Amino acid sequence: MIAARAFRSVVLTLGLLAGLATTATARCEDWVPQPKPQNASRDIVGQELDVILDRGWIEFAVFDDYPPYSFEEGGQPRGIDIDIGKLIAEDLGVAPRFKLVAAGENLDADLRNTLWQGPVVGGAVSNVMLRVPYDSAFTCRVEQVVFTGQYQTEGIAIAYNKAAYPEEKPVPAYFRFDTVAVENDSIADFYLTSLAGGQLKDNIRRFPDMTQVMAALAAGEVKAAMGPKAQLEYGLTDDLAVHQPPLPGFAVGNWTIGLGVNFRYRPLAYAVDDAIYAALSDGRIAAIFESYGLSFTPPER
Repeated sequence: MIAARAFRSVVLTLGLLAGLATTATARCEDWVPQPKPQNASRDIVGQELDVILDRGWIEFAVFDDYPPYSFEEGGQPRGIDIDIGKLIAEDLGVAPRFKLVAAGENLDADLRNTLWQGPVVGGAVSNVMLRVPYDSAFTCRVEQVVFTGQYQTEGIAIAYNKAAYPEEKPVPAYFRFDTVAVENDSIADFYLTSLAGGQLKDNIRRFPDMTQVMAALAAGEVKAAMGPKAQLEYGLTDDLAVHQPPLPGFAVGNWTIGLGVNFRYRPLAYAVDDAIYAALSDGRIAAIFESYGLSFTPPER
C-alpha cells in the first residue's frame, strides 16, 4: 500500500530518532544549512491567498487509498482529511478540490512533489498538503515548507480480540507467545521484530495494509494487531477492542499531524491555521473523528 509506505517513512524519519531537540530555542542551533535545491518556477507553484479567493477554489493534496484518512468511495473522495479540507475551504469561503497522490519514498519527497517543486513527470503542486507529521527539528532543514495547522495527535496502539484477553489487555511482551498482525515494513513491524532480541518474530503476521491487518484480526487469524490507533479503530468489530499500553524502547509512540504550505505563501498558511484553530475550538474536528467511529486526541497547542 503506497500511502502506508509514506506513513512508515515519515515516522521513521521523525519519530524513531532519539535525542531530538526539545526546546524551540535549541532545535535549530546545530543545523548547518545545506545548498538549497533548485526551486520550481512560479507557474507550477501554489497560488497566493488572494488568488485562491478570487478564483474561488483551493486544492489539497491527500494520500490515496489510505482509510480512514483519505480514500475514494463511489468515485468520490472520503475520509477524515477530506472532511478537514472541506471545513478549511468553507472557512475561506471557497470550494475544496482534492488531489489524491501516491506517496514518495520519504516525507522530503512528498513535500517536494506536492508543495514546492512538483512531480518529476507532469502535474503541478497543490496549495495545501494534509496529514503532514510535525517535528520541530525536521522544520529546520525543509525551508521550502511552512508547517502549520496541527489538528491531531496520532499514536501506536494495540487492537485485540476481547475473548482472547478476557482479563488483561495485551502488551508487546505477550507476543512472545501470541500471534499479532502488523502492516508489512511498518514501524509496528520494525518495533516488534527488534523487541527482546527478536524473541517475538515467529509470532508476527505481516499483511500488505492495515485494512487486511484488521480483517485478519476480525477473522480470528491472530489474537491482536498493532499499528496507528485510528486505523485500528476504523476496523473494529463488536468482538474487538483497542488500547495504548506503554511501549518499552519506543522513542516516540505519539506524534502530531498537521498541514504543509509552500513557504512563499505565508498569508495562506496563517489563514489555514486560523481555520484549524477555530474548528478545534468549536468541536468540528472532534465531530469529524466521531462520525467515522474514532476517538480523537487533539494536538498540544
